[in-house]
Amino acid sequence: QGKPARILAKMNQLEDVGIINRLYEASNAGVRIHLVVRGFCCLRPGVAGLSENITVTASIGRFLEHSRIFHFANGREDPIEGEWFIASADWMVRNLSDRVEVGIPIRDLDAKRRLNRILELNMSDRRRAWELMPDGTYARRAASETADPSSAEALGIFEALCAETVMGVRGHS
Repeated sequence: QGKPARILAKMNQLEDVGIINRLYEASNAGVRIHLVVRGFCCLRPGVAGLSENITVTASIGRFLEHSRIFHFANGREDPIEGEWFIASADWMVRNLSDRVEVGIPIRDLDAKRRLNRILELNMSDRRRAWELMPDGTYARRAASETADPSSAEALGIFEALCAETVMGVRGHS
C-alpha cells in the first residue's frame, strides 16, 4: 500500500512452517525483513521469487544472548513509532503450540530505543556474524575496510554493547 514496511526480529531458532510461509508472503509483498537467528533456521533467505527481501544473520561469541525481540514497522518510517514486542518463545512449533510462553508489547519509548539499538548492533555486526545463504549454508560476514574501529561492524555486537554501556555509566557518574 506504499507505506513503510519492515520486520526485524531476533531469536534463537526459526522452524515454524506457518510463520516461515507468512514471512515469504511478506517478502513477496515488498516487506524488508532482517532476522537475527542464533541457532537453526529453516527459512531460506534471498531466493528469487520467494524470499529476496529477507536477510538472516547469526552472531557467534562467548556471550550467547537469548533475547527474543520483534519489530514491525506497521506503516511507520521511524522504527521507534512501529510496534515492538519481547517474548519468551522462539518461532518454533513446540514453543508456540505445546508450551505456555509469553509475549508483550513494548510501549515505553526509552525501551523501544534500547531494543532498536540492540537490533541495529546485531544487524551491523561483521566481526562474529555469519549470513545464511539461499542454499542453506552460512558465509562469514567481513567488516568493510572503511568501518569505524569502534563500531559493531568492526568490534562485534558484544564488544560494541559493552563499550556503549561503559560509556553510559561514565557519562552518568
